[in-house]
Amino acid sequence: MALLHRPYQTPYQPTESIETRDPVQEDVVERQHSANVAERVVWFVAGVLLVLLGLRFLFALLAANPHNGLVAFDYAVTYPFVAPFFNLFNYNFTEGLSHFEGYTLIAIAIYALIAWGIAHLVTIRRP
Repeated sequence: MALLHRPYQTPYQPTESIETRDPVQEDVVERQHSANVAERVVWFVAGVLLVLLGLRFLFALLAANPHNGLVAFDYAVTYPFVAPFFNLFNYNFTEGLSHFEGYTLIAIAIYALIAWGIAHLVTIRRP
């Protein structure tokens, strides 16, 4: 069998120089980008807070040991955020027992609504 030999081909060499263009820098594009970044920052901060509040709710519901490092950290960090809602429901708190923290669920809902409002405010001028 005869092998087919192809002649050597040189790589493509453009005969004309290719023009490079600068990226489009329009005011609208920059404004949209900064609004997107601000919206993402708002949702990131809100997400971290909502996760910590959700963990607090689960720790209380499952009667986690409040002297454990992780649980104590979560309670300490989320305390200022749930404190305004403590007197919302009337029940006696006993340490060491499982309890339903309704005020934590209300706090999660309120802070999610606040984050949604702030995220819409920072993007209000976006077309």
